[in-house]
Amino acid sequence: MGLLDGMLGNVLGAALGNNRGQAQSQDPLSSILGGLTGGSGATSSAGGNVLLQLALAMLQQNGGLEGVLGKFRQAGMGAQADSWVSTGQNMDVSSDQLQQVFGSGALNDIASQLGMSQNQAGSAMSQMLPELINQLTPQGRVTNESHDSIAEALQSLSASAGR
Repeated sequence: MGLLDGMLGNVLGAALGNNRGQAQSQDPLSSILGGLTGGSGATSSAGGNVLLQLALAMLQQNGGLEGVLGKFRQAGMGAQADSWVSTGQNMDVSSDQLQQVFGSGALNDIASQLGMSQNQAGSAMSQMLPELINQLTPQGRVTNESHDSIAEALQSLSASAGR
């Protein structure tokens, strides 16, 4: 479980800009998570866990890593998708691009679960999803362990939410 906890911490930390050297004031996810957690910005926050859980569920509901990566490739965003799997720098994806791939209904559902606007949810997911995929593919490729990690992470987050 320690490896999974470390992966989850890395995803949240990197999505918050802690691993990228980004200024916090330019990071909309930080302000969103800060708002959800009363300004604490802690990576283990309930708001961050909910966002991470929703991102993992989005992966699972869309065919896992291969399904989601395939959707991005079909939408002409293969370079972005491939960058998230590779060991290099992750390319950005916009909220509009996420809507193009997953549909506005998916972002509306996420927004309602987080109690925020669709634009805020799209912004949060546009930062969370690339880093999540990056963390699930540490060797630069999709493996069986990558798929198992999605289910394990969802199970772990669900269990911690029930405490």
